[in-house]
Amino acid sequence: MTTLAVDPRLDLTIERVIRAPRSAIWRAWTDPTLLEQWWIPAPMVVRVDTLDVRPGGGFVTRMSEDGTEFVPHIDSVFLVVEDEQRLVFTNAVSSAWRPASPQPVAMTAEIILDEHPDGTDYRAIVRHGDPAQCARHEELGFFDGWGSVTAALAALVERGAGRDPNPASTQG
Repeated sequence: MTTLAVDPRLDLTIERVIRAPRSAIWRAWTDPTLLEQWWIPAPMVVRVDTLDVRPGGGFVTRMSEDGTEFVPHIDSVFLVVEDEQRLVFTNAVSSAWRPASPQPVAMTAEIILDEHPDGTDYRAIVRHGDPAQCARHEELGFFDGWGSVTAALAALVERGAGRDPNPASTQG
C-alpha cells in the first residue's frame, strides 16, 4: 500500500483505533445498507444512490433532515480500492466522470485500515488543493463532522455489524 505523506497545510486527518476487524469496517464502507447507518452526522439521514467500489466507480449520496426530501451530499469517484486496506475517492470529478461543479470544498479522501492489537487503526486523510480550501473545510466543521461519523462507524462495527455472517463461506 502506497500512501502520500500528510501535509499539515493541506490535509486534515481523523485517526482512531476501532475495536473491530478490518473486514467489518470495510463492509461498513462498501455495503450501502451499512453505509447509510453511519455516513452522515445524526440526526440527518443519508441515502446511497451509487456505491460502485472499484477504481473509477461512482460514490453518490443524498442527505435529508426529515427522511423524505433528499438533497445532494456527495458525488464523487473512487480512485483507489485496495481490498480491506484503503479507499481513495475525490469530489473533484463527478460519478459521471465530468469535472465537478464548484464545491464548497474540493477534496480527495483517503481511508486507511491497518492492523492494530486492539482491532483496526483507522485513518481518514482528507487532502485539499490549497491552504484556503483546507482552512475552509476545517471552518465548516471537518473535525466535528468527520469525527462524529467515525464515531458512528466505530459504534456500528464494534457492536458486530459489518462482520461476515457466514465466515466459513470464504474458506476453501
